[in-house]
Amino acid sequence: MNKRNYQKELEERITYHSSLGEVPTLLLHSCCAPCSSYVLEYLSKYFLITVFYYNPNIDTQEEYKSRAQEQQRFIREFPAQHPVSLIEGAYDSARFYETVRGMEHLPEGGARCTACYELRLRETAEYARRLGFSYFTTTLSISPLKDAQRLNDIGARLAQEYGVAYLHSDFKKKNGYLRSTQISEEYGMYRQNYCGCVFSKMKKDEQG
Repeated sequence: MNKRNYQKELEERITYHSSLGEVPTLLLHSCCAPCSSYVLEYLSKYFLITVFYYNPNIDTQEEYKSRAQEQQRFIREFPAQHPVSLIEGAYDSARFYETVRGMEHLPEGGARCTACYELRLRETAEYARRLGFSYFTTTLSISPLKDAQRLNDIGARLAQEYGVAYLHSDFKKKNGYLRSTQISEEYGMYRQNYCGCVFSKMKKDEQG
């Protein structure tokens, strides 16, 4: 079975709407400002984007606020072709811990992470349906440590459930991750060295 080319699918969506002179609305889940940087640079040319900052997995209130403030600052300062707005979701860490209950000792990148991806994408899909967005998607696939196929499979399933189109993507393609690091340096961004949850932080600390 051939592996899907999510970047090609994204480009086909962009070409379709551009040919009709359309600028669809997109609710973009963002895990942090650095990961959103390239995605906004790329997609704000073609979509009217609202960033949905929803990350109840982040380990402390202080860390959450640091990341949220950096997301706000980047949106405010970045010269997007089409205006970019922001919705900040609730920081409900209890919901995250309930979601991953029983999976605390599983390895990074496994079933616990999949449950966390779905938690955040489900909330995004709910907002997208409620507010009438054309599409929803997430910045998470920009990370070399994130499985784009898994993320897109979750997004496609939720799209069916909520009746809102999911924008298939793999933002690490076309040097997306490299570009995100360059933009982060240009804007002097706070760039954390772990995913966000207490489990990823413990793993990072173990590695030194």
